Amino acid sequence: MLNKQVADLRKDYRLASLDEHDVAPEPLEQFDRWWKQATTSEVDEPNAMTLATSTPDGYPSARIVLLKSFDADGFVFFTNYESRKGQEMAANPNVSLLFFWRELERQVRIDGVVSKVSAEMSNEYYNSRPAGSRLSAIVSPQSKVVPHRNFLEEQVQILAEKYVLVEPERPAYWGGYVVKPVKMEFWQGRSNRLHDRLLYSREGNSWKIERLAP
Repeated sequence: MLNKQVADLRKDYRLASLDEHDVAPEPLEQFDRWWKQATTSEVDEPNAMTLATSTPDGYPSARIVLLKSFDADGFVFFTNYESRKGQEMAANPNVSLLFFWRELERQVRIDGVVSKVSAEMSNEYYNSRPAGSRLSAIVSPQSKVVPHRNFLEEQVQILAEKYVLVEPERPAYWGGYVVKPVKMEFWQGRSNRLHDRLLYSREGNSWKIERLAP
């Protein structure tokens, strides 16, 4: 039976439109335009993005990660290489990213291929993190079972005492990834669910832009 309380939740989108004649010829430039608007608007955590991965036999998983950099090479985030997502990306480098900027009634979907960033870039970002975050990256066996929360907190306290006078080094199992896009879709909410969807697809060294039905 349909749950009417859930089914009747809806919002009509009216803030903006998206036209082929107004967008940038390349998706990274278009993303930068929307990014600047998101970061100067009242968007809560504009760098939060869903990362979808899958196993070689097709079992998907998704979680929120934080964008830390983007340029012509792609979209960068950092995590534990031995986590579930790290293992899945090692086995299957085809991933998807999704930004949802609710306040602007916008989504950006990115399909691409993921690879590790350089050790130098991982070191640079790791050393810029707050001390507590650096220690947490060392002690957390991400995605593994732990006996209780106190186990992690005790390990952090032990490390905090160890590194009173010296800075912790980035563990080899933690670092960055970059997603190089092959497709990027820009979605702008419109009234009556006739949303605007423009898809950029890589064709050699250029990009094809097509409109998709909502």
